[in-house]
Amino acid sequence: MIISASRRTDIPACYSEWLFSRLKEGYVLVRNPMNPRQVSRVSLSPDLVDGIVFWTKDPIPMIKRLRELEPYTYYFQFTLTPYGRDVEPNLPPKDQVLIPAFEKLSQILGRERVVWRYDPIFFSKRYTMEYHCRAFQLMAERLSGCTEKCTVSFLDFYRKTERNMRSLKVQKETGKLQLELLERFAETAKAQGLYIDTCAETGDFSRLGIGRASCIDCERLERIGNYRLRAPKDPNQRPECGCAVSIDIGAYDTCRSGCLYCYANENSAQAEKNAGTHDPASPLLFGKIGPDDVIKDRKMEVYRDYQLSFL
Repeated sequence: MIISASRRTDIPACYSEWLFSRLKEGYVLVRNPMNPRQVSRVSLSPDLVDGIVFWTKDPIPMIKRLRELEPYTYYFQFTLTPYGRDVEPNLPPKDQVLIPAFEKLSQILGRERVVWRYDPIFFSKRYTMEYHCRAFQLMAERLSGCTEKCTVSFLDFYRKTERNMRSLKVQKETGKLQLELLERFAETAKAQGLYIDTCAETGDFSRLGIGRASCIDCERLERIGNYRLRAPKDPNQRPECGCAVSIDIGAYDTCRSGCLYCYANENSAQAEKNAGTHDPASPLLFGKIGPDDVIKDRKMEVYRDYQLSFL
């Protein structure tokens, strides 16, 4: 199986020591978010893991230990946005820290193994169309030699994100506004040798040369790992999502970045409370196994094929 690390929390930024401990031990315990008493024992054996996709806003804690990932095929989804501390209160400075980290990661791994994410996009009195277009141009100029593409998406207004972002007075964008922004983004990206795709967006922007993203991307893993990967589409994601099936080893309400738009945290107080129970030596990301928990081995289906095809 492909391991997703993680849609639910920022493992590289917040829990890298735990991650490397779990890779060394060869397994991880993951609670079912819909039924927390059900716990899966997920093997992390390189023989069973087809690839790992890391999702992060700050990979710095992992950079000096990347050699420990050599048995695995992997790449990073690196989110870099132009928002300030009013939106992303706990992230390091972009210009001085995070963009150099992106550049460093790409230098070590290669541009095909670091995907730039500019998402979610939203509009407000401060974060206007012109603000986004100028910020995207400046960032694209910096990152053009460090990545192949940029994945974008517009903010989804879940109940908790609306509540957490109320102070920002976010404007509900229209299809016309989205189209105008992506037209300008596509022009900038082309000039910098990048291409754009969209993550789980219902709109069709193909006439701009913008396709639909597969964030858990079989083709990218095939190129990196030099094998065929026949993983099916993930049936648990939205219809517009192009991701292959994967096993997520994270946990909701544990990310300490505090981003107001985050759909994976109910609120920052709950995330801090859960993060406070984290033990880097535990097989669980946070908390402990209780007497009512039921642990079962997760079925791992290997999809990769090392046989060369001449067809």
